[in-house]
Amino acid sequence: MKVNKQLLDKYNVPVPRYTSYPPANHFTNDFKVDDFNHLLVKSNEEEPQNVAFYIHIPFCAQICHYCGCNAIKMGRADEIRNYMDALKKEISLIINKIDRGRKISQIHYGGGTPNAIKASYLKEINDILFDAFDLIENPEIAIECNPAHLSYPYLDELFKAGFNRFSFGIQDFDECVLQDVNRKPSALPVGDLVKYVKSENEKFAVNLDFIYGLPGQTTKSFCESIQQAIEIKPDRLVTFSYAHVPWFKEHQKILDEKGLPSADDKLDMFLAAYAMLLKAGYISIGLDHYALPEDELCQALEKHQLHRNFQGYCTRRTTGQVYAVGVSSISQLSGGYIQNTKEVKKYIESIEKEILPVEKGVMVTKEQKMIRTVINELMCNKFIDWHIVAKDFSSDALTIKKLIGYDELVLKQFKEDELIDFTDEQIEITELGTMFIRNIVAAFDPALQGSNKRYSNSL
Repeated sequence: MKVNKQLLDKYNVPVPRYTSYPPANHFTNDFKVDDFNHLLVKSNEEEPQNVAFYIHIPFCAQICHYCGCNAIKMGRADEIRNYMDALKKEISLIINKIDRGRKISQIHYGGGTPNAIKASYLKEINDILFDAFDLIENPEIAIECNPAHLSYPYLDELFKAGFNRFSFGIQDFDECVLQDVNRKPSALPVGDLVKYVKSENEKFAVNLDFIYGLPGQTTKSFCESIQQAIEIKPDRLVTFSYAHVPWFKEHQKILDEKGLPSADDKLDMFLAAYAMLLKAGYISIGLDHYALPEDELCQALEKHQLHRNFQGYCTRRTTGQVYAVGVSSISQLSGGYIQNTKEVKKYIESIEKEILPVEKGVMVTKEQKMIRTVINELMCNKFIDWHIVAKDFSSDALTIKKLIGYDELVLKQFKEDELIDFTDEQIEITELGTMFIRNIVAAFDPALQGSNKRYSNSL
């Protein structure tokens, strides 16, 4: 696939990432604890009925310069214990309002570095959730791991804790690149780690995550990393575009000094990796994920049944309303989004008073739910049928189109650029259009018009 420079310049503009709708920078401080409690109770009557949990572990042995997450340097043992105790109390406050007849479909640990702390802490959390709810068949119990802090005994403990999906944050196999961004390489050969997981249970799944657009990376060096990954053959592989937001994460300014690849170079990295992975038999999922053909994500894509949340792409089967705990975590309920406070001290103080640590959030109106569905369908399945969406909301296609500001002239421009094919009934994003999918869905976001919010560039 070729992308000309003119097209790159035209569409490389700031747009939301659309991991939620409305996007997270639309959340407001007007949202209060009572609003959250209302949504918790209401969520029992809304779809999806499955329950998903996100647990945020903020601790890291060291902070990577590219990090855009809420992460803090490892503290004393008692500080970690206090935080984990608060997590358990927060879970109790939340699950007391959730119908115990609902089932868990997904649990995801993110950070920070979840595997930077004792695995026994993670097992304590899982045991609470497993005791409180039944699980769907083959639930996804996932953890993000920094392989610099992984050992075989630690993996054994994760197996006993119930985890069955492991995301290894490789970022790059080039140790010079890792050194520039203040990240240590894997403590053990990554291929051996993957084999070890598979030897425990062949149904256990492994993701390898990479970032392109970091200082010191070239198309050649990044492709060498991808080739190593292909030889390891993980179930899924992700190539994240580095989001440079130094106005939001001040430590990212260090990377300006080291020199970042140009937008052209970043696109070359993406396209080269894309071609390599497809040639190796992987299927492109959404914007930046790849999976082997037998993976459930690929089967869902074929049926237009892909979904996603802040934790990544998932299937309709494992989709649930997300109840998030820990500092900065974001609950994604049908009726709204709720973000916790970002400060550990403030978080623990709130939990000790048995008050949910809400910092901000937003209620989602029926109209916003419609827009969210349109955006999700395009971002996940690269396809939309207006009549199917309208039917889901007991509405009609004309009403949906009017709500999103449907503009045929804009769609014709996308079509001329070979980014989409469309009729009055459907839109399908082309292979080339996948590169600019954020730009395409932004055309259906009425809230973006006239907004002064800041976003990273689309490429």
